Amino acid sequence: MKHATKLLLLPFALTLAIAACKPAEPPAAAVEAAPAAPEATAPAEAPIEGVSGTYVIDPNHTNVVAQWNHFGFSNPVANFGQVEGTIVYDADNVGASSVEVTLPLSGLVSFATDFNEHLSSADFFDAAKFPVATFRSTSVESAGGNRLKVTGDLTIKDNTHPVVLDVTINRFGEHPMLKRATAGFDATTTIKRSDFGVGAYAPNVSDEVQLRITTEASVAAPEADAAG
Repeated sequence: MKHATKLLLLPFALTLAIAACKPAEPPAAAVEAAPAAPEATAPAEAPIEGVSGTYVIDPNHTNVVAQWNHFGFSNPVANFGQVEGTIVYDADNVGASSVEVTLPLSGLVSFATDFNEHLSSADFFDAAKFPVATFRSTSVESAGGNRLKVTGDLTIKDNTHPVVLDVTINRFGEHPMLKRATAGFDATTTIKRSDFGVGAYAPNVSDEVQLRITTEASVAAPEADAAG
């Protein structure tokens, strides 16, 4: 009987021994929650100090890239090159700034010869009858930091509709090669091509077209001013 009692007490004794070796837990009130890590916040975009002037767009460093969805299979692009135009920037009164651009359809490239011809045909831009597209701003507003909101009229095939460009100012400064004041901008917008008479195959080929623009523009060279 004594032997049986010893056997019954053995697990109890082992439990007490283990409990004695385990470090005591602090009372609940003494446990402090770890401080939460501060939420990361994106650094504010520093405003770029613009320089007032009339800037002539450089067609060699300007792209207007259109992208759309093709039957859900791919997202092709086309580039409107040979862009001409001027950007008037008023640093003291941004609202007095303006943009005027001409996009010759002879500079439209889709990176596929057959498709270039199709885009120029009457199915789309009918470039023989309407050789250019144009954009003329109607308002320019500061959007904070280095951003602008430029609203204007886009005309394609004699169809004119308002378009809003979300513009990022990249830089104002002296061009290291031209040695003239230069400005650089990027911009994005989305349009419905059917509004402009180029809505063939919509909606299977997406009606919405995303436009991405990058441009450099410099003040006119002194000799050009004298000649003009």
